[in-house]
Amino acid sequence: MLKLKYSLYVFIGACSYGILSTFVKLAYDQGFIHREVIGSQFLVGWLLLLLLFLFIRKQNVSRNHFFLLLGAGTTTSLTGIFYYLALETIPASLAIILLFQFTWIGVLIEAVTDRKWPSKTKLISIAIILLGTFLAAGPLLQLTGEFTLTGVVYGLIAAFAFAWFIFLSGKVAVSVHPMTRSFLFITGAMLLTLILFPPTFLISSAIQDGLWIYALPLGFFGLVLPTILFAVGVPKIGTGLGTILGAAELPTAVIMSVLVLKEYVSLLQWIGVLLILMAIIYSQYQNLITELTKRKKLET
Repeated sequence: MLKLKYSLYVFIGACSYGILSTFVKLAYDQGFIHREVIGSQFLVGWLLLLLLFLFIRKQNVSRNHFFLLLGAGTTTSLTGIFYYLALETIPASLAIILLFQFTWIGVLIEAVTDRKWPSKTKLISIAIILLGTFLAAGPLLQLTGEFTLTGVVYGLIAAFAFAWFIFLSGKVAVSVHPMTRSFLFITGAMLLTLILFPPTFLISSAIQDGLWIYALPLGFFGLVLPTILFAVGVPKIGTGLGTILGAAELPTAVIMSVLVLKEYVSLLQWIGVLLILMAIIYSQYQNLITELTKRKKLET
């Protein structure tokens, strides 16, 4: 049952990612550009984590772990940066489909590093998730806009970066306190983001014009909450199951778009959402059955 608890942490973290697209769209509607949105999100997220970090018991971190965590954190910023770049040259529906390739990429990374073929449950779950992603993101026949090979490459890089973020969340310096790990993760992400996107919003009128209203939820739901929950949960459940649970991001994004943005969602998209949720439930059910079977064997 403990594994189920850690799976819930990762699931909630993935759902928090799904909230982001709504706030990003609201920020764009107010005239803010992607450089301002990305930069403010990472700076505010880092400041929020810094406040939390100041209240925990400090732990000595080796120089090796320090730099490993800073480097691993760049996968967070790279995911967002390349996803935004992809959106500039390809339709949003295709960008989402490309991003969600992280599900099989994450399982592949785990299989290679652990030298173990993925279980039947994981393979079935991924197949259902990919089908559900295609439907939930909108039929491919609707892709009538201009798109480039560069945009497709950017989308796939974002998928690889997110898969590596989940993998490294469960592998790098797991002996370090989750809050410390999260703070160093986001420090690395923030530094790379502000190097690529200098914080000009600090000297412009963007903050006074209301950018902070969107930066706060983006920083919290996009960096603070999921990074901490992934740091706690992924080491306990593994990368493969972590990437499957990460697919909860898309159903959350669709539901938020309906509730907040009042967007129309077709029947096919709702079927896609249900398929993704079913795949997540299936993976957890099979995982629970396996855990209970092992416990019974130990008792006997």
